[in-house]
Formats: sequence, C-alpha cells, structure tokens
Amino acid sequence: MMRQLAFDLPAAEAMTLDAFFVAPSNALALQIVEHWQDWPGRKLLILGPEGSGKTHLAHIWAALAGAEILAAEALADIDLAALSGRPVVVEDADRVGPAEARLFHLHNLATSGAALLMTARTPPRDWGLGLPDLVSRMQATQIARLEAPDDALLSAVLVKLFADRQVTVPANLISYMVSRMPRSIGAARALVAALDARALAEGRPITRALAAGFLDRAEQE
Repeated sequence: MMRQLAFDLPAAEAMTLDAFFVAPSNALALQIVEHWQDWPGRKLLILGPEGSGKTHLAHIWAALAGAEILAAEALADIDLAALSGRPVVVEDADRVGPAEARLFHLHNLATSGAALLMTARTPPRDWGLGLPDLVSRMQATQIARLEAPDDALLSAVLVKLFADRQVTVPANLISYMVSRMPRSIGAARALVAALDARALAEGRPITRALAAGFLDRAEQE
C-alpha cells in the first residue's frame, strides 16, 4: 500500500488560497467555503478521503473567518467557554469518539453568532454517534464533498509538493508518476516524501528510475 512509502520529514506545505489548485473535483467545495456567510445554520462539513484537500480548505476558511483550528480528538482538553461566539474548525470530526458531548457543546457555542467548519472522511451516520441532539444537528449540516482528483489536479499537487521541499523535477517525471500512482493526494504526498528522503540520503537527483523503483514496489504490495 502506498502509505508504506511515507516518511515523517519536515516540509513547509503552503495552505493558502493562492496555493490551492482548483479542479472539477474541488471547485464546488472551494466556492462554498469562500461564501461561508451563506452557510445554512452557519456550519459546514467537508467530506473527502484522506489527503484529498480537506485540511487545505479548512486553513483557507480559517484565514477568511479568523477561525481557531482544533482536532476532534483534542476536544476533551479544550476550554470550550473561551471559544464562545468564535468561528471554529474541527478537523477529523469522524474521530471525535467519546468527546461527542464536547463537540455538541462546541457546535452550539460556535454557531451562536459565529460559524463552524468540520472535516471528515465519512458522513456523520458512520461516526457511531450516540447523542441524539448531536445526530440531529449533524443531519442538518450542509456538506461539501471532495471527489477523487483527476490527472490535472494530481500533476499540480505533485509540482506543489516538490516545490514545498524546494525540489525541481522535469515535467515528464510528473506525467510519469501520475500515470502510475494511486488516484489520491495522500498517495502523492507520501510518494514525494519518500523520493525526497531517498534522494537526500543517496545524494542524487530525483529521476524517473528512482520513482519507478518506488512505484514498482508499491504495485507489488
């Protein structure tokens, strides 16, 4: 699986509106985020697979609205009262688990005069929620979906990921990688990280041969 190519290496990844590549798979979601004052109930849930651009959109909205960004799994340790009336992002809301009561209270606080944006990989019906009031509020939340990226978007993302690492590669390498890699921005991130790590370790440029070795092994997994 492609996730086995990932290395935990630092890279300054731009999360601004200017760095967001618009494609058919994400254009509607971006439009909804930009018009956040029109969200029904002042709330939105962005759905998409791992690495599809949810976090990037969340950061774009946080910059627009001046929002605080929180991880759902960290809600148990947050002073919710301090967030009253403030716009808030809750990342990975599908992982809220035992903190669902905290998400319920945050929902009420953030949507009272402010706004709430949540991200998740799966729809609320699959979160295992047991709090009826939270279930009803999530059912009433507008959803923006991120679809699987096309070739143009994957190419742009690869170029961006290499640029974030200050690495320049030939255009024909980008098209070669797109033709063989999984259709996932998460896979693109993992592959670029692995290639950069190997190239740095061996003191060599990132070439088609180097990429082919990783892609061949990934296909055999």
